[in-house]
Amino acid sequence: MKNPDEPLFDSEDSTDSVSVPSKPAAEDLIRRLVEKQPYAVLCVQGEGQPYGALVAFAFSEDLRHVVFATPVATRKYRLLSECSHVALLVDNRPDKAGELMEIEAVTATGRATQIEGGSEFDQWAGLLLDRHPYLKSFVQADSSALFRIDVVRFLHVMRFQEVRQWVPTPSS
Repeated sequence: MKNPDEPLFDSEDSTDSVSVPSKPAAEDLIRRLVEKQPYAVLCVQGEGQPYGALVAFAFSEDLRHVVFATPVATRKYRLLSECSHVALLVDNRPDKAGELMEIEAVTATGRATQIEGGSEFDQWAGLLLDRHPYLKSFVQADSSALFRIDVVRFLHVMRFQEVRQWVPTPSS
């Protein structure tokens, strides 16, 4: 099976002078989608059941981490405290009404860690607030917690069946 990140054919193999542009790499597709969409569905698990919740998020520049905040008096917080394995789903449905085959989604899987006060908290809160400045009082409230997801892998889906996997690395 051909790698979906490779061009349809190599120009060296073609006798035509027509150039076919290569498909964007999975990382580029993922970056474009997560930078455009402000909200995602956070998927957690507990008590033998999955649970999804809407969150405002921000990714680090290298896409290896994502940060979000949540009130501590919620099921989401309790489930995150019990199990750190999470998935974050970002899609472009609102942008593509009536264009079913153009909907894209990316799922980032990883582990969530609560970030306590101090310089690390300030760094991650700053990233989230740069993207969502209206959340300032919420993020800084004692009744809220800040979480960082360390991303293990991304799955990008286009046209309901074209799936690309990308694993971010420090050199990505």
